Amino acid sequence: MQINTATIIGSSGMIGSYLFNLLLQDKSFETIRLVVRHNVSKYTPNMEVKLIDFEDGEAFKNAIAGSDVVFCCIGTTQKNVKGNKNLYRKIDHDIPVNAARYCKETHCEKFAIVSAVGANSKSRNFYLRLKGEVEDAIKASGIKAVHIMQPSMLLGFRNEKRRGESFLQGIMKFFSFALVGKGQKYKSIHGKVLAQAMVNAAKKNVEGNFTYQYNDIVQLANPSQY
Repeated sequence: MQINTATIIGSSGMIGSYLFNLLLQDKSFETIRLVVRHNVSKYTPNMEVKLIDFEDGEAFKNAIAGSDVVFCCIGTTQKNVKGNKNLYRKIDHDIPVNAARYCKETHCEKFAIVSAVGANSKSRNFYLRLKGEVEDAIKASGIKAVHIMQPSMLLGFRNEKRRGESFLQGIMKFFSFALVGKGQKYKSIHGKVLAQAMVNAAKKNVEGNFTYQYNDIVQLANPSQY
């Protein structure tokens, strides 16, 4: 299935980086567009860069316009926002929700987003409640096909160092074998596998809202190729 323009929001993070490299190698995608806050250092012939302020609604909408699929991988941490929950919300909630709204308004029919296992808009946990609110808003946006990825701990390389994450990754890899049944959704998963699942979801000719957890992501990605 040929897709003319695939747009990535959050291309500098772990999943966004893996996603960008996979799209570059996949001949099903003609143009890869990066919507960014800061300019990028490397360009390829089939790449577009839209440098915007995400709080500028008109610029954001114009950056989305013409997309056939939008991949949203943006996210932050409490450390990066220095505990400011309002700023955290602007990044982790407002950007993806606005992206989905602009997708609908510009007739983009596919949207894929990285959320989190346990996301629930009624959760008492700030992070899980925020992710749940994002999911609810995106599912209500009216986009023809919405693909929501709900991974647990992500394995792989990050450009930024997150305190304690390497230790937790090692622990999760060690104990993953013990997670069975309903607990499998909490298994750690490599970022490249998640990114491949997002690429494959974008190629599906389906309509509706779809949520993927560990087993679904692995099956969709077909990781035997790694």
